[in-house]
Amino acid sequence: MASSPAVGTAAPTFGTVTAPSMVRAVVTDGGFGPVETVPTAELSLHPFAHVLHYGSACFEGLKAHRGTDGVVRLFRHERHVVRMRRTAELLLLPVPPVELLTHAIEQAVTDNLDVAPASPGALYLRPLLFGTDPNIGAAAAPSRDAVLLVLASPVGDYFSGGGRALRLYVETELPRTTPQFGEAKAGANYVMALGVTRRAAAEHGVDQVLFAPGGSVQETGAANFLLLDDDRVITRGLDATFLHGITRDSILTLARDLGYAVEERDISVDELRSWRGEAALAGTAAVLAGVGTLVLDGREHTVGDGGVGPNTTRLREALVAIQRAEAPDRHGWLTPVG
Repeated sequence: MASSPAVGTAAPTFGTVTAPSMVRAVVTDGGFGPVETVPTAELSLHPFAHVLHYGSACFEGLKAHRGTDGVVRLFRHERHVVRMRRTAELLLLPVPPVELLTHAIEQAVTDNLDVAPASPGALYLRPLLFGTDPNIGAAAAPSRDAVLLVLASPVGDYFSGGGRALRLYVETELPRTTPQFGEAKAGANYVMALGVTRRAAAEHGVDQVLFAPGGSVQETGAANFLLLDDDRVITRGLDATFLHGITRDSILTLARDLGYAVEERDISVDELRSWRGEAALAGTAAVLAGVGTLVLDGREHTVGDGGVGPNTTRLREALVAIQRAEAPDRHGWLTPVG
């Protein structure tokens, strides 16, 4: 991993730089020990650890932004705490107490303030919880021992190329993951989409795959999907088959503030074929990234004019302005740290 950059230097490639320290809490028989700061370093793990054999792991992804006033602020971290606790419940992992997980996230930012980059970069936080029971016979039993970490990484743009419009392949047969765990932010969900995404990238030169099993649009492997025009923002209504994105919720809230009609409902592949507006991906890493091309039915369909549309740009800039403390935080999304 690369060394950490100084504040104000060019933002690094997403996820390739480690911050100097991480936060850790050890879980024993379901009980969480104290939060402590330790150097970011390799982990020692028993080869019989539950996570290595039965996938008992979950994570979150959120950001702390350095505002134009120099203050570093977490963005909606309380919602990420709620979502991680929900994922831990789904995977039968020990559920972190709200206060402990909140403190751990805030501590990880405080400890790494010096490497939080200036905008458009951010300090990315990766809370991670994994089962450590040393028992390879525990396929039918949850892990009562675990480790909670909060990692930090100074980041730049998630998609290489910055503001260019993305290319998506529309997959109409395979789901992104198993439906009963679609809302869980677990590594197994992402690895299920990896092979499909790699094949589509090699064969069609796309950035991501939009999963639409049975002709019903869900999400991509790493972000929620939206349709936009001058009047509306349309996205799939929340259900258990896909991740409930905090950036998605933020964009919908700002869209309502700006006078757009927000429709949370099913989106069919047929609707994609006939759509004449814009499309975008929303996520903590991607923020709001415009989509310019859909590869569907073996053919390329241009979305809008093929570039990042004005409504996508307007909503992205509205969100980023709040994160940078350039616009009023009317919804109480920001928490100063340090």
